[in-house]
Amino acid sequence: MTPVVGITTYVEQARWGVWDLPAAVLPFRYVERVEAAGGRAVLLPPSAATDGAVLDRLDAVVFAGGADLDPQLYGETPHAETTGLRPERDAAEVPLMRAALDRDLPTLGICRGMQILSVVCGGSLVQHLPDVVGHEGHRPSPGVYGLHAVRLQPGSRAAAILGERVNVPSYHHQGLASPGSLTVTGWADDDSPEVVEDPDRRFALGVLWHPEASDDLRLFTALVGAASVSV
Repeated sequence: MTPVVGITTYVEQARWGVWDLPAAVLPFRYVERVEAAGGRAVLLPPSAATDGAVLDRLDAVVFAGGADLDPQLYGETPHAETTGLRPERDAAEVPLMRAALDRDLPTLGICRGMQILSVVCGGSLVQHLPDVVGHEGHRPSPGVYGLHAVRLQPGSRAAAILGERVNVPSYHHQGLASPGSLTVTGWADDDSPEVVEDPDRRFALGVLWHPEASDDLRLFTALVGAASVSV
């Protein structure tokens, strides 16, 4: 059977045809990458994702990128650059992440999804990474991915999938301050964390970059492979 992979979606004001309405949307490349890796993609709007029971019908889940997390989730007040919060996504995805981890469901967090994974596991974020690293290379300009190298910890799950060095497309201005109970296993050349994982779970991995924006399917293939074990 083909593993069913849920992907969380954005809620944004969207225009199509004669309509201009709030919509659940997702860059289609997420779907393309999951299906190219051998999975069957199912989109999860926040209204459905608030009920962890939806996970009973899934074999794996991808937490997609998007807007900044509300800093109250990790006990901080907003930085001036922390904007565009999406409380409906936070309210849905935080409990969904907890439920996925409780079920030991294969889970991949991408950008915002990596941040949710970290915060749910007791971690915290750097609200504006340029304040720490001194450059804008992780998000050079609106709508433009930064391209940079990531070095991976030998022996980690991430390194087993990607090797010990990989070039990645990134688009984030927030980073990781603390991983909580997770293990950091990847870093950019400026030493900012880029990968977290839980080695005690079947597959719980978060990356701060956007693998769906490249042709590299290895993370998606690894996720679908982990999901296939339970199908």
